[in-house]
This record gives sequence, structure tokens and C-alpha cells, in this order.
Amino acid sequence: GVLRRLARLEDSRQRAAELFRWLLAPVVPAEFQGRHWERAPLLVRRGDPGYYAGLFSTADFDAALRGGEVHFGTHLDVTSYAEGVRETHNPSGRALPAVVWDFYQNGCSLRLLCPQAFSPTVWHFLSILQEQFGSMAGANTYLTPPGTQGFAPHYDDIEAFVLQLEGKKHWRVYKPRTGTEVLPQFSSANLTQAELGEPMLETVLEAGDLLYFPRGFIHQGDCLPDAHSLHITVSSYQRNSWGDFLEKLLPAALQMALEEDVEYRQGLPMDYLRYMGVANSDSVDARRTAFVEKVQSLIKKLVDYAPIDAAVDQRAKSFLHDCLPPVLTQSEKAQSVYGFPAQWQDGGPCNVDILITKDTEVRLLRHGIVRLCNEEAGVMLYYTTENSRVYHKEEPKFLELDPECTDSIEFLLSSYPSYVSVDNLPCETLEEKISLATLLFEKGILTTKKPLVQV
Repeated sequence: GVLRRLARLEDSRQRAAELFRWLLAPVVPAEFQGRHWERAPLLVRRGDPGYYAGLFSTADFDAALRGGEVHFGTHLDVTSYAEGVRETHNPSGRALPAVVWDFYQNGCSLRLLCPQAFSPTVWHFLSILQEQFGSMAGANTYLTPPGTQGFAPHYDDIEAFVLQLEGKKHWRVYKPRTGTEVLPQFSSANLTQAELGEPMLETVLEAGDLLYFPRGFIHQGDCLPDAHSLHITVSSYQRNSWGDFLEKLLPAALQMALEEDVEYRQGLPMDYLRYMGVANSDSVDARRTAFVEKVQSLIKKLVDYAPIDAAVDQRAKSFLHDCLPPVLTQSEKAQSVYGFPAQWQDGGPCNVDILITKDTEVRLLRHGIVRLCNEEAGVMLYYTTENSRVYHKEEPKFLELDPECTDSIEFLLSSYPSYVSVDNLPCETLEEKISLATLLFEKGILTTKKPLVQV
């Protein structure tokens, strides 16, 4: 229901913000950002078992298995955790329903690694939410038999939103044990109960409830004897920190400094090995002081060469490769290339020509589906409309554009969600305006205010 309501909103950024608000309700996003995001867990008890109705269910899980595309290891993990031992029981090949449900009946948990590839609703949900985060929004679903636990205690490298879909589950969450485990770059290995201490939060999630915890917070969940559990974990912000950004920025800044500033190309002192290094770290030597000051000076000056915007564009380019393709409403489909009525009829193709004129009104399909990047090879427009629902199944999609088209792309971005006539695109000639609009329409990036062909 919430996805149908969001479809009425014209602006994809507003859709994303409203979906995020629904995810957290009744907690408002501002309170969540200030008190919980990257800081502390959040528990939302709703007392509404139907809150997530239609998002994903055990019936959807069963349908995915019967679809014939689920494979052990690639899409589905069979796991167990008992007496301190975590095991994975994946056979090879296709996950046949009879085999999967036999594992479940014998006390194994089932983790569907990519529900968005099998569920149009989960795909739709994540494709909207990713624009709110500006970082990949992924998901796993977990089905656990009564009285069992599928995973050992551990912490993750993602911000986790646990949505309890069916049944109930007992959760324990623990604070990071050391400063190095606060907002970690990588997930932990399996931990033992002896390593944990006392939980900071212990609760039973019931259908309709939400539990959020930041990366680095250790957690474990087990089923009570009287009910199974189905939950979906929505995740984001994997490797999306300042440090990850600087990993892209600093090498580029250093390369630019080496090209433009002779001071970075001057040689090291001939004798620096005699007084620098760990073996000399306790010695008092004016040459050491001068060496350290020189390094500090070069690092400080490196900021002047940092191509910050270009590094942001490279991060955005990677994000667009991670993105799910957009899910179109019926009207969007009718007004885009995906609803264009080209077909074989009466012995030949008909409705083939895409006839865009100067008076055709167009806009971007979504605000977050494109990114302009100035690269050595030229001006590239990266886009998401031809991505796969399976993570990185496709290579990054891009168009190489004439640099003179840059203003038109920026104009479309700034005009969104309003429609603009093709004649208003800031290209030099009408032919260039129509050519650019036609190219973007053919890639699913643009929609028209009215269908180009009335059916």
C-alpha cells in the first residue's frame, strides 16, 4: 500500500524521504539522525502485525524456490548455530523446494541473499530507498525454525534495519567492545558467547516491529519455541565513510601535485635513512625535526591539489553501478521507451520511429539515475536504467557525450521534476537538442509528458 501511495509523488527524492519516514514511524527522521544513526540501536514496537504486509512473506520465499532460479551459495545459505558452533550446509546446484524445506524441517535457518532479484516488491522498496541513502540499499531475508538459531554472534559493516515480517524473534544487541570496533570497515568473524558480556538491549521482535543497529554493534537472534521467524534486514552505508572517500581523493591529489608542483618531485635527502626510521625514533636530531616538518608541509599543501568534486563524482559513479534499476509506474512506462508500442504487425514492424520534436516536453525518469563525470576519455553520463536486479551482474552503463551537452544534462537535473520542452535544452542547434533528447529517451533516462504514440 505504501508503495502505491508513493507512486503519486512526482519527485523521486520526495518518494525516498517519505519511504524512509514510513520505515522509522512513529520516530521522525530528524530524531533518528540525531540520536541513533551511527550511534545507538533503535527499537520500534508498533503492535501492528500487518505493518509490512505485502513486502515479503514465506509464500514469496516458497515462490522464489519454485521459480527455479535460486541456487545454493549464490542466492541461498542454509545455516545452523548450536552449542557454540556455526555451520553452513549448502549443497551445490539449484535450491529445490523439497531439499530446502527438508533442511528447514531439520532445524536449519534459510538466508535468501538477494530477495530483490526474486521479489518485485522488495526490488521496488529498495530502488526507492537507495536515493535517500545515496549509498547502495541491499537486503537479506532470514527464515528461522522455532527454537533454533542460525548465526553466531557477530557485528557487521553495514547500517542494519531489521523488519520483522512474520512470527517473532529474540534479539540481543551488544555495544562495540573497543574503540576500533566503532563503525568498523569490515564485518567480524563469528564470536563466542564468552566474548560478549551483557547485552545493552534484549527484546523479542514481533511482526510489524523494527530494530535498527549501527555497524559495529554485536548482535544475535534466536527463535522462541512456539513460533518461526521471518525477517528482512535492509542494509546501507557499506564502505561509505570519510575514510573510504579519502582513499579515492588522496591518490588523485598526490598525482595532481606531482604534475603541477616541483616541490613534490624534489629528491629526498641523501642521508635520511641514517636518522629516520623506527630505529632512530628516540634520537634528538635537528635533521629529524626538519624531515618531519617537511612531510607535514607537503601533506598540508596537498589539500590545494585535492580534486574534491571529481572524487565525489567517482564515488557517485560507483554508487550508480551498485543501484537497482528504477521500478516504473504505469504512467511512467507509457511515457517512456519501455512502453513505446513498436511491434511486428500485419507482416512488418510498426510504430518504430521515435518522433521527438522541439515541442516535446521531457524530464528525467528519476533525479538519482544519472551522474555526469569528467574523465580522461571525455564526458561520461553514467545511468542506472539498464542495471540488473542482481548486484553487479552488468558492467557500469554510460554514454559518452559531447562536452557541449553538459549544460543540457545539468538543466534537466535542475528542472526535475518539472517537464521542459526540447527546444529549451541549452544546445546550440535544434538538431542537437532533438538528437540528445532522443538518445536519452532510448536509454530510458527521459520520459515525455504525453506518450509519443497514442495507443
